[in-house]
Amino acid sequence: LMKHFYSSSVSEDLGCRRGEFSRKHYGSVELLISSDADGAIQRAGRFRVENGSSGENADYTPGTWHRTDVHLENPEYHTRWYLKYFLGKVHQNYIGTDAEKNPFFLSVVLSDQNNQRIPQYHSILWRKTGTQKICLPYSPTKTLSVKSILSAMSLDKFEKSPREIFHPEIQKDLLVLEEQEGSVNFKFGVLYAKDGQLTDDEMFSNETGSESFQQFLHLLGDTITLKGWSGYRGGLDTKNNTTGTHSIYTVFQGHEIMFHVSTMLPHSRENKQQVERKRHIGNDIVTIIFQEGEESSPAFKPSMIRSHFTHIFALVRYNKQNDSYRLKIFSEESVPLFGPPLPSPPVFTNHQEFRDFVLVKLINGEKATLETPTFSQKRQRTLDMLIRSLYQDMMPDLHKGNNMLNRRSFSDVLPESPKSSRKKEEARQAEFVRLGQALKLKTTVKGDTTANLATASFCRKEPWESQSFCSNFPHEVVCADSWGQSLLVSTDAGILLIDDGQPSVQVFDKTLQVKQMNVLEALDLLIARTDKGKDSRILVFRLSAVQKAVETKKMIRSKYDCRENKLERTKGCHLYAINTHHGSELRIVVAIRNKLLLVTKKYNSYNTFTSTSLLSSPESPVEEFQYIREICLSDPPVVMTLVDGPTGDSDNMICVAYRHQFDLVNESTGESYRLHHIETNRVNFVAAIDVYEDGEAGLLLCYNYVCQYRKVYPFSGGSPLVQPSAYDFHFSWNQVPYAVVCAFPYVLAFTTDSIEIRLVVNGNLVHTAVVPELQLLASRSDIYFKATAAVSGSSDSSSKELSSKSSPQTPIAYEKPEFLLPSLEVPCKNLYKIPLSNLVGRSIERPLKSPLAPKVITTTTSSGITSLPVTHSLSLSRMEIKEIASRTRKELLGLLDEPIPKTECAQKLKKGSRRQSDPKQGAVRSSSSDRIISSSFEGYSERGDLSTSSDPDTLANREESSPSIYPFQLISLYDEDIIDLK
Repeated sequence: LMKHFYSSSVSEDLGCRRGEFSRKHYGSVELLISSDADGAIQRAGRFRVENGSSGENADYTPGTWHRTDVHLENPEYHTRWYLKYFLGKVHQNYIGTDAEKNPFFLSVVLSDQNNQRIPQYHSILWRKTGTQKICLPYSPTKTLSVKSILSAMSLDKFEKSPREIFHPEIQKDLLVLEEQEGSVNFKFGVLYAKDGQLTDDEMFSNETGSESFQQFLHLLGDTITLKGWSGYRGGLDTKNNTTGTHSIYTVFQGHEIMFHVSTMLPHSRENKQQVERKRHIGNDIVTIIFQEGEESSPAFKPSMIRSHFTHIFALVRYNKQNDSYRLKIFSEESVPLFGPPLPSPPVFTNHQEFRDFVLVKLINGEKATLETPTFSQKRQRTLDMLIRSLYQDMMPDLHKGNNMLNRRSFSDVLPESPKSSRKKEEARQAEFVRLGQALKLKTTVKGDTTANLATASFCRKEPWESQSFCSNFPHEVVCADSWGQSLLVSTDAGILLIDDGQPSVQVFDKTLQVKQMNVLEALDLLIARTDKGKDSRILVFRLSAVQKAVETKKMIRSKYDCRENKLERTKGCHLYAINTHHGSELRIVVAIRNKLLLVTKKYNSYNTFTSTSLLSSPESPVEEFQYIREICLSDPPVVMTLVDGPTGDSDNMICVAYRHQFDLVNESTGESYRLHHIETNRVNFVAAIDVYEDGEAGLLLCYNYVCQYRKVYPFSGGSPLVQPSAYDFHFSWNQVPYAVVCAFPYVLAFTTDSIEIRLVVNGNLVHTAVVPELQLLASRSDIYFKATAAVSGSSDSSSKELSSKSSPQTPIAYEKPEFLLPSLEVPCKNLYKIPLSNLVGRSIERPLKSPLAPKVITTTTSSGITSLPVTHSLSLSRMEIKEIASRTRKELLGLLDEPIPKTECAQKLKKGSRRQSDPKQGAVRSSSSDRIISSSFEGYSERGDLSTSSDPDTLANREESSPSIYPFQLISLYDEDIIDLK
């Protein structure tokens, strides 16, 4: 362990991990000017240009973005709640007006969370400004009122209290309101440009495309005949061939896409402007420009196209020499950031990966464009008009009854009815459900729902997939932190050290009740807050001393053996925080009621961690800490985070949350400044996460359902510049989290039964994983959590939905949803791990080795060469894998007693080659899962020194010097790229 102390680990410095947060990955805004052949300026515009360049100070290797970064943002199967959770089920709809006399609608349903036996209330608030969606927990003992639901949505004052709408026809109107969020199907323009063409008239006048352009169209989708076409038509004529005879169409992850190809639209020799072609492509939000020519030829600029509607241009070039595509994205300045970011360089040699990347990028781009003022204002006016019209239609019926239902509770989905009217109520509910089922079926058949989306990513490995770390963990966990590859856990049975596949080791007994801890490997420190109330203290230990006690199996230490480890002046503390960028010193801020105690530990020659210094240093590091000052606040802080200043000299800050505000406190002067004020009545503070964007400090402020990013500028004249900035943004969670973890490009919110995964740069939803009885344990390095089920990477749709893709699942009439009552036998929970390297999408420095003895696989070789110990690690670097491969290939090959004969292996490969035949037999590509598995093993000898051909005849006729062919599982040990094909 000692030899690793000197090199700082990325898992140790959490600030380094968050330093990846940079909007430069998504391009920079440029003023683009186009001119005619004579050099006269025609048009100019400001566009964000994405070309894969990452800036001079980027610290990552070009081309290291993984496919795991490619996600549809705000996918419809997570956002279309009314269609997914409400239609076809008994639910309640309400109407009312707020304090400004603006009408609103509220829909509430008690549903099973994705067939995981987790009852939840799904609530949708329809207002002119848009829809707001939240999940609320269900409790059989605690009632939930309409007023409390609206209060959770920050709607506390009403001009007219909400009333329930009983008429089943309301479902049609609410479905129309939800459809205003945007279409689930898309139409994209494809414009062919020859080399040297600089005006849109020239580009639109091309009658035919080149061979490479036809190849690109074949990659995008399938050629379909328009006349008689029954699928999504994207505005094209499917009866009289007035918009051409053929077009390109595909289905991608449940979305139907029609391409308006310039060479397939009608061409006019008399009309040089080609109005018919511009009528379609010029009215597309997104257009692909396929440009011929070399890189040195004049490049396309968006200002060449005269269109006020097109906001995003994707420039595609094909390189015939290396059979690759190069991509460049132009987005109008007002379009919010959207992913995925382009790789560096933006060159794709795998055509199927290029297709997936382009389609995801364009779909996300069109969704982002709908949030620009041009489109959002139109949508808001339409939504306001629909809501007011629906309100006027409903008011005469509402005046007939006196159903003031703001006091009614939601302890059940079905309201209790008097016996005399129970039959009438049951008949109404039956009609309500029947109409909802019919609407859901009609919407699916019409193609306005992503019915096939459930199978889109069923087989794809997602970065948030968890790994089992410890099965049947019987103890209650208070807190934990990672120690190398192990986990140090504070439980009701004491402090335990747990490693994957090994029995746990007790470090401290249960007399030491640790409520908060930090393991700092690089500083050889363990910091812990123990006990509670007046007896609470901060303890500091040397990790080397703790490890030595574990290795020598000394007597388990108790609370009474830690007297020398107590930090002075910390008695009665209820919270502490440390700085994530350690720099020249470690800073600890301890909160004792409304007082903040600043303590530092200076770096010295001891921190070179030589063996002599470790032997001569005292067991307790208390004497190395220095008390600096005390700062008084107006109230005790609930959340506390240290923010590093740009210089570290009198500009470090402390972010504290209390009452209804977040404040910044200057560590040097103790002065506080208002960072953010919260207007709601009740505030549930979650976290304040320090995020360093391009080296500049920012904060993710998380409270209630809200996550707000505020940029913190350096101090100016003794005070920080806390003011609104164009860089600030905010988004809302669907559920109130109790913890938030940031791992660029993702930010993860943990609730009691789910993990909500969004992107940091724009707050867009990527995935919601249902995890029953979830408890986050540690997130400084890899993310560890305790639950009764793991996180799956597939869609959260049930197996029933997968088996019936063409029609919606039919609920049972108007029955109340049934949920399993908790059994008397409490199941043991498991510990799971989400590797940080999977989330950040590229290779990072591994955490330090586990303090427990590594598991070693000893190989007996006849050659006498020393065998390599294989540690149980899932984060070996490529260089380590190649080193193992080069040093042990011959020895490993000699270990197998029963190698597979050549003929048998060839037969198996022939069978496999039949299964890998071209799946593209129909006229329509159904989804992205139809990607052809190419001969992935060809050319492998250049990297791994293992020559493997995908041709079975070649394998069968291999030279006699290779007496046997071994299974691909053996080859997968040598290269990370092969592991996914296992």
